[in-house]
This record gives sequence, C-alpha cells and structure tokens, in this order.
Amino acid sequence: MTPRPPLPGRILIPVANPATAEELIRIGAALLDPRSGELTALGIVEVPEEMPLSEGATKARQARRLLQKVLDYAPEGTHVRPVVRIGRRAAEGIVEAAIELEADLVIFGWGGRVGGRSTGGARGAAKAGSGNGDAAIPAASVFSPTIDAVVRESPCDIAVVKQRPMTEIRRILVPVRGGPHAELALDFADALARRHGARVTVLHVVPPGLTPAVRTQAEHALALFLKQHVRGHADGLLREAPNVRNAILREADKSDLVIMGASAAPEGSVVDNFLFGVLPETIAARAKPPVIVVKTRERIDTATFEELAARAESLAAAERAAEESRAVPARVERWFGESNFHHAEFRDLRRLVALKEKQGVTVSLILPTLNEGATIGPIVRRARMLLMEAVPLVDELLVIDSASDDRTCEIAAREGARVVQHADVLTRYGSYRGKGESLWKSLYESSGDIVVWCDTDVRNWHPRMAYGTLGPLLVEPRIQYVKGYYQRPIVEGGVLREGGGGRVTELVARPLINLFYPDLSGFIQPLAGEYAGRRSLLESIPFFTGYAVEIGHLIDIAERAGLEALGQVDLERRIHRNQELEGLSRMSFVIIQAVMKRLEERRRARLFAEMGSTMKLPRSGADRLGLEVIELADRERPPMVRIPEYLEKRAAHEAG
Repeated sequence: MTPRPPLPGRILIPVANPATAEELIRIGAALLDPRSGELTALGIVEVPEEMPLSEGATKARQARRLLQKVLDYAPEGTHVRPVVRIGRRAAEGIVEAAIELEADLVIFGWGGRVGGRSTGGARGAAKAGSGNGDAAIPAASVFSPTIDAVVRESPCDIAVVKQRPMTEIRRILVPVRGGPHAELALDFADALARRHGARVTVLHVVPPGLTPAVRTQAEHALALFLKQHVRGHADGLLREAPNVRNAILREADKSDLVIMGASAAPEGSVVDNFLFGVLPETIAARAKPPVIVVKTRERIDTATFEELAARAESLAAAERAAEESRAVPARVERWFGESNFHHAEFRDLRRLVALKEKQGVTVSLILPTLNEGATIGPIVRRARMLLMEAVPLVDELLVIDSASDDRTCEIAAREGARVVQHADVLTRYGSYRGKGESLWKSLYESSGDIVVWCDTDVRNWHPRMAYGTLGPLLVEPRIQYVKGYYQRPIVEGGVLREGGGGRVTELVARPLINLFYPDLSGFIQPLAGEYAGRRSLLESIPFFTGYAVEIGHLIDIAERAGLEALGQVDLERRIHRNQELEGLSRMSFVIIQAVMKRLEERRRARLFAEMGSTMKLPRSGADRLGLEVIELADRERPPMVRIPEYLEKRAAHEAG
C-alpha cells in the first residue's frame, strides 16, 4: 500500500457566523491528526480602504467574544484556538493567517446560492446547463469571491462544506476519477467514517455501453485505487451512465454525506464528465445531503481568461496589501487592532487553566514592593485565594522587596507570599536601588515559564491585573510580551479626579516614542507597571535598573522579536499613589537618558558628545537659594542568560 501523508495537524476554520460553525468545528475535529492536532477558529475584520486599520480594534474585540461561543462546539479533547485578524479584504486575511499559522487545511462553510447567486457574493449568475447537464455555474466563480480567491492563493489544502442538517452519518459517498484531489477526498472520508462508524462508498461513473473487457478493466482499476488509498473498509461502485451529474445525485440521495475532489481542469476538456470542470459545485448545490469539496494545495495550471484576469487582480491586491503593511503607520494601525485585548476576554479562569495545562507551562506572579504596607495585604490575599486556591492559574507568588522600612514584608508573608529582598539575590553582582533591579533579580528568584509583574501601590487591585496580561500569552502563541493599560484618576488635595494620571507618559514617553520608535506608538500606556512575558524572551534582554525598565523592555523586545510579538490589554481602572512633580521630573530624566542610549546603540554612533547623568534641582525659598545636584542614571543589567548562576539554576529546575 502506498504511504500517504498524515491527516492535517493544523486546521484553520474561517468563521463568519458562530451560530453556523458547529458542524465545521466537528468536521475539523474529525479530520485532525489525533497525535498533535490543533483547530483555529478565525474571525476576519474588514476595514474599508478609506479608514485606518486601527478602526477595526473595537470590532476585533467583538469578534473575539463571538468566537468564544465556538469553543463550546469542540468535541471533548479537541482544543480550538480563537484568532482574529484585521485587513482590507477577507481573502487576504485568510491567506495570511494560513501562512502565519502554518495551516495544513482551511475549512470553509458555504451557504449555497440564493436567487442564482452565491450567498458569499459569487460573481455572475447561474447559467443554463449544457446538453449533458454537467455545466451550471460560470467557471470564473467557483463558490464565492472570498473562497475563490483563497483557493487560488492558498498555501494549504482547502475543504468547502455545503452545509445542510447533518445528524447520523452511516454512508459516505466519494465520487472519484483519480488524481490528488480524489485521494484527498478519500483521506477525509476515511477519517470521518472511522469517527462516525460509517461505511464509505467510492463511486466511479463510466460511459454506457462498455464491452465486458473494458468494464472488467475499469472495475479492476477501481479496486486497485481503493487498495492504495483507503485504510479502512470501503465499497467500490462502478456505474454506467450518460450523465455523470445525475448518476452522482442519485447515489447522493442514498447517502448521509458526499465528499469529492475539486475541479482541476478547465470547462470543456475531455475530462469534464469525470468530476472536473464545474461539476463539484453543481453537486454541492443540488445534492440533498451535505457536500464537502476538497482541493489539494497544488495550483491549477490551466485557467480561463476570466480566471486569469481575476488571479491578476488578486495578486495586485496582495501586492498592495504587502506594500501597505510595510509602511510604519499601517503596520502600527493593524497591530493596534489585532493585538489590543480586554481583560474580560480572559475572565473565564478555568479556560485559562486548561490552556496553561495543555501547553505545559507554569506561571509566576511577582509583586515588587517598597513600603507598600497600606496595600500589599489585600493584593497578596486576593491573588492567593482567587488565582491559586480557587483555580490553579498561578503556580508561584513572589514578593520581591527593596528594603522596605514599614511592615510590607511582614504583611506579605502573613498573607501567604514568599518574600525575598532583592539585595540578597545574586550578591556576587552587587545591588542597585530601583524597580528594574528588583525585576531583574526576580527572574533569577522565580521559576515560571511565564512571568507576570504587577505594581503594588494599587488601591483597587483586582485579579484582572494579573490574568488580563497573562491571557493573551496563553491564547496567542505569537505574542511574547503584554502590557496593561487603564484609566488613571489622580488624587489632588485629597480628592479623586478622573483623568490627569500618566503625566510622564504623555509629556515625555509618548513624544519620544513617536519621534524615534514609531513602531511602538500604538501603546496606550508604555510605562504601565502591569505586564507579563515569556521567560524565554525576558531572560534574553537587558534590564535597566530603575525607572527606565519599562521603556527599555518595549524598545528591546520590539528590536529582538518584532512588533507582532507584543500585545496590550485594557485593565479598565487603576487607582494608585501619585508622585509629586519633582519625582516625575526625575523619572522623566532617566527615561530620556535610556531612550538616548538606545538611539546611540541603534545608530552605532555617538550622537551626543556628552550626556549628562546629574540632575540639578533648583531650591528657592525665603531663606534658601541654590542647586541640589543629584546623580540620576540607570545602570543596565545584562540578559539573565549571561549569568552562570542563573543557567545552573535553570538547568537544575528543568532536570527535576
């Protein structure tokens, strides 16, 4: 028996309406390679040419919420990953997603034709059949414009399902003539038959009036074809008929499902009557049971004038999309739409736990502190109770302290956190003051495959501060690092006022980012203290030791992994301690230094003859006038993977 390729390991299912996706998901689950299969439900948000792609952000969130319903349709043991992409045209988005996800198969649902036109908006109306009844649809429009375009450009196999009510499947009909499309149809029929306990009937139609010798030869060829291409049991059926279409439709009436290979030759060729030309769509449109038409990734070598023109139009559109995607504004707009999440998308914590366990990863929640006795207790308590005890989402809860002189450490330990002083970690390398130093050393002290950091001066802390940034990392494998953002009210004179927070972001960080790092201009709060990342990435980047750690993360990760590896999530509202203006001035000074340092490294040139590291603070009053000189310069810690002690500790952790 000739060995055949395994069943598809990655299946992509574009979903226009979750209510009609159930059968597609079940078909996809049955066709998956049982050893390592993964289903992806894809939602495409189309944005008109005259609008920026970022306008699709809200619709992308809505699409992700709708796709959550699709998860309920998956048979037990089958994982479905919802993915949303934004683009100008659905077909381009589907092709790009198939390439990005390395899909082996794309499964489309097709509603058929209404009033002579495809429900997918197919070009051209149905036309009268030819003399033998085998032509009914113009060749330039196979199923719909979207499906048609994807079939031409797809890098993987295609299956189009003409959906009709499907209950029990006992008999699957596979009309064949031979060739790679027919072989793929048999592969899928075999898989579905084994899943449903059905029988496969392989139909081969020949012209009437064959001599006994020729008929015997045809029967022998059909038997050999079955032996070579069917793993399970299948019945071969040879039918003599003057009209191929009618012969197939008669057998379809006795079946629960029809699977057939797509057209691979132009209309009017000598093989028209043997399942090429427009016959597959005719069967799909007229057969009573559901019909699945499949096509291998092999490109069609012959085409009509209309098909060539449409193909040229599709290629030109793809080139325009590629050119658009290379432009920084368009790239940022598309990223903003596709990688902008809301914490509510991840509030089903048990689903996150299932994803975590399936991926075999662990999660560390790290809370950096410095005199946070007023807020650390409730934060640790809620994190432990809701993220560790109620559900096992967080595997490790660590407080990394920077020599607090209040009761921060005592309270955190009493509430169930492991507390470590950052000055006591990797003492051989000394210790610096600053949040970045604390975060760098927390990488050594923690063990999770995913690290989640949350600020601890937050008065309204909620577990969403942690699971919100964690969620995209579990749902989207392409994402490596996620920043939170939120509304930031400010306390003035003891009164809480909406807006006004994030002054360093708006007056310093955002202008610098737009000037020098426009790829990062879509981040709403680049300096936010809630973020999460994959250890494999975090251990490979340097850390500034102080205020510049957040801006440094974004610049270094974007340089190393690309914008597509970054995401952001709306955490809604955050109330925290606001700094006085002098403190914000110091923070701004250090952030500007870090950006200038990265600019010099990026340009491989000295841009400034001298960059100051001291800040002069004027002091004036009734009895005082002078300048206070403060040394303000973040140090920079190397990537943790360069620290021998860290490598030894990780090796020991992975070994046992």
